Amino acid sequence: MSTDLNDFKIIKEGEAEILMHAKNEVFYNKTQVNNRDLSIAVLRTFIEKRKLEHEAFLTRRTKSAEKVLEKELESVPNSEPNELPKDDVKFNGEREMLDETPQEEPCSVHKDIPESTNGKGKRELKPPRVLEALSASGLRALRYAREVEGIGQVVALDNDKASVEACRRNIKFNGSVACSKVESHLADARVFMLTHPKEFDVVDLDPYGSPSVFLDSAVQSVVDGGMLMCTATDMAVLCGGNGEVCYSKYGSYPLRGKYCHEMALRILLACIESHANRYKRYIVPVLSVQMDFYIRVFVRIYTSASAMKNTPLKLSYVYQCTGCDSFHLQQIGRTVSKNNSMRYLPGFGPVVPQECTDCGKKFNMGGPIWSAPIHDHEWVTSILADLKSMKDRYPAYDRISAVLTTISEELPDIPLFLSLHNLCATLKCTSPSAVIFRSAVINAGYRISGTHVNPLGLKTDAPMDVIWDIMRCWVKSHPVKEQPSDQPGSVILAKEPAFQANFARAVASLSKAQAKKVARFLPNPERHWGPKLRAGRQITSKHISLLGPEAVNGSLKHDDDDDDEEAQGEAKRQKTEDPTLVS
Repeated sequence: MSTDLNDFKIIKEGEAEILMHAKNEVFYNKTQVNNRDLSIAVLRTFIEKRKLEHEAFLTRRTKSAEKVLEKELESVPNSEPNELPKDDVKFNGEREMLDETPQEEPCSVHKDIPESTNGKGKRELKPPRVLEALSASGLRALRYAREVEGIGQVVALDNDKASVEACRRNIKFNGSVACSKVESHLADARVFMLTHPKEFDVVDLDPYGSPSVFLDSAVQSVVDGGMLMCTATDMAVLCGGNGEVCYSKYGSYPLRGKYCHEMALRILLACIESHANRYKRYIVPVLSVQMDFYIRVFVRIYTSASAMKNTPLKLSYVYQCTGCDSFHLQQIGRTVSKNNSMRYLPGFGPVVPQECTDCGKKFNMGGPIWSAPIHDHEWVTSILADLKSMKDRYPAYDRISAVLTTISEELPDIPLFLSLHNLCATLKCTSPSAVIFRSAVINAGYRISGTHVNPLGLKTDAPMDVIWDIMRCWVKSHPVKEQPSDQPGSVILAKEPAFQANFARAVASLSKAQAKKVARFLPNPERHWGPKLRAGRQITSKHISLLGPEAVNGSLKHDDDDDDEEAQGEAKRQKTEDPTLVS
């Protein structure tokens, strides 16, 4: 690779700068600035939470050690007050406490908290180690090292020589801080993670496509209580375009409903949980985002054989009607308590008959998907507060703050969502405003909220028969044209509503963000905002939809100029080498 700076252009993002080669030899995607900013915000919150958990752990350990000391002194009446128990007594107390409460276990308490040298016997928390498994240019690793306070070592991997050379060049280009914290290696990420089990507090997976081949080794590489950040860009597969491919990669069958993007998030979470369970581990999602052309999940990973048994309670199959798009969830497992013991049993089913009770059509079945909460609202609030306090340090502040604001208002315990326009399309009626529909649901005694995935999506705990009753009442005051009797909408409207919907404006029909007119869904910052070409691919006219005609024409013109220069140079060489042309 040429080292002439004229062959490169400098790209600055946040506090990091990288050198990009003109020939697209190393992948860089400008669109992923949202992804990188969000990851930095989550990483900052993770470090703060990690410190708080460590302090809480030390407090619990101290109390446990004091209880052990009291028991020892009581059992040995002649012991002197200044005789302290051995360290192994403290450790046994610590181990017993951790086994009882694995969910509250702080990050890497055994591996990354070495004995301090101050002589007081306390344990100190090491800075977190981060693994960027697919680094390419190294921009993400450099931003972590330069922008996240308290970060430790950042290991950037890639199995492409050109990418590793570019990463090392960019590390030097970013100065002493980057050189001291970031290291780049030429290695297969899967092999590296398998040979470094439970060594990294944070593992970041951001592949070009599906992350499925990396998940098994990634869940083994994270320390207990650490975090896995994972991106998937194969949205056509996850959203039902190729159901058989999705099943082969993620072990779940997708459905092509209006909620397909949220289902993609839940399929990925279920897949990560499946890989973690094989090693007596389980996940706790803190944030799951669908943005631009990809999905991104942030999950913490813990080890507990007993807690792992709850996994079937967090997974469900989805039944979606082929006529009216009503959907129902069937939980895989259930529990029964008896005599202070818990039994795990298969879930009851089926939850739906052979034909839809609303329109009479058949059901498609998809899943299993993660049906437990996909966000931790305490984390979302903390991330959003940190984001607002440092807005100048986030290039994509407007976009990610809008997404997090919407997520903070989602109902956490409601899987998937309805589309108001889809309901009206089924009935062939005019659509009520979102405020009117929300008010009717609230007045009926149910909860409802928006979703960050779709501006028209509505999450609610109201059953589908209540939703259709509300729509029947709406159609009575807003009549529709007569439709064939065998249409799903006609079958639904032929039934009388079980109750009279109240469309009076409810106080909670607008979220706080809507009431304050806070932006929640922002347009793309520029045209052709989307995924770019893989590294090494040549830009041609077929890439106009991705890059825009100006970029493509500029590239083609640049290539033509290069070809002209090469042709002129070849002609000159022939002229000097052919003696018959010399006058």
